[in-house]
Amino acid sequence: MTKFPLTGAHLQAPCLSCHVNNTFKGTPQTCQSCHLALYKSTTNPNHAAAGFPTDCTACHNTTQWKGAVFNHSATRFALTGKHATTQCSLCHVNGVYAGTPMNCDACHLPLYNSTTNPNHVTAGFPKDCSVCHSTTQWKGAVFNHALTKFPLTGAHTSVACANCHVGGRYTGTPTDCYACHQKVYEQVSNPNHLTAGFPHTCTSCHTTTQWKGAKFNHNFPIYTGKHAGKWTTCNDCHTTPSNYAVFSCIDCHAHNKTDMDKKHNGRKNYVYASPSCYQCHPKGNS
Repeated sequence: MTKFPLTGAHLQAPCLSCHVNNTFKGTPQTCQSCHLALYKSTTNPNHAAAGFPTDCTACHNTTQWKGAVFNHSATRFALTGKHATTQCSLCHVNGVYAGTPMNCDACHLPLYNSTTNPNHVTAGFPKDCSVCHSTTQWKGAVFNHALTKFPLTGAHTSVACANCHVGGRYTGTPTDCYACHQKVYEQVSNPNHLTAGFPHTCTSCHTTTQWKGAKFNHNFPIYTGKHAGKWTTCNDCHTTPSNYAVFSCIDCHAHNKTDMDKKHNGRKNYVYASPSCYQCHPKGNS
């Protein structure tokens, strides 16, 4: 019937504990009006020094006074995972609660500095632990490469970090293909990438999902039409291994000189030469 219904331990309290000197009308309803002395005398943690609110309900309830629980979700730093079971004093050092830093390195800087595999300091890792770690799983850190200028796809997603980040170097790691694949580029002999002068951009022929079975996107239709299935290797048309810009049309059995001379009889500017073939038939059509 009043503005202050009694619950829990309040139901057992003698009336005069709150209604001092038999004053019933206008009795204060704030927590501190009864519990201020206890608020000031509490040392673990020191409520007054910590600047705790005098509204006891922020941490206590009327059914269980001890074992106070603070709703951290009501702050700007909600507790999740391991943070939810961490002792208050580990973050709130010396009983300081107000103004406690919320950045990761405020608590984890010693671990950041001492980690060697990989060495976070020399690698220039950010001190925001959440970039690689989570509150539910500290070990088994996972970095979201999609946030960088080099998103990982295909086989790249399963490569060990150290394969690309040699010597614990993470900042400034080259993103060009050749930086990692130079050895393979120089060793391949069929076709010989080095002598052929192939570009260092592997993506011209390869993909991250399928390295072998390289496929170059020709302007000339070698995978469709009359030329589909008429060749087995690049060298069938690129007869000069040291220069793939050179190609041959006339070495194919279907393009012998006698037949071509007959078909082009009377054609102006006809020359029996591969560049001429391509000039007139860029799409391989008759």
